[in-house]
Amino acid sequence: MRGVDRGSAVLLVAIAVVVSGAVGLGLARLGVAAIAAGRAQTAADAAALAGAIAGPEAANALAAANGAQLSGFTAEGDDVVVTVLYQGARATARASDGP
Repeated sequence: MRGVDRGSAVLLVAIAVVVSGAVGLGLARLGVAAIAAGRAQTAADAAALAGAIAGPEAANALAAANGAQLSGFTAEGDDVVVTVLYQGARATARASDGP
């Protein structure tokens, strides 16, 4: 009966390699998305602080300096709310120019 099982280990190893590759690719994509989300939040935080102090032009400049695009700027009294896009990730931040 050994002749029937001959070569089955090669098939199992091939399947394991394909599954491992797919898992690795999925984890890499999740890592890239997490990095983009973190960088988007950093850009939003910096843009919100700049916008609270110096207005929308400064917010736009800081977002661009961080590689992001300013997609929203709203002034609400002393508070500023900005939204930025960075490589498909969206982040929002709020900052204040007062106590």
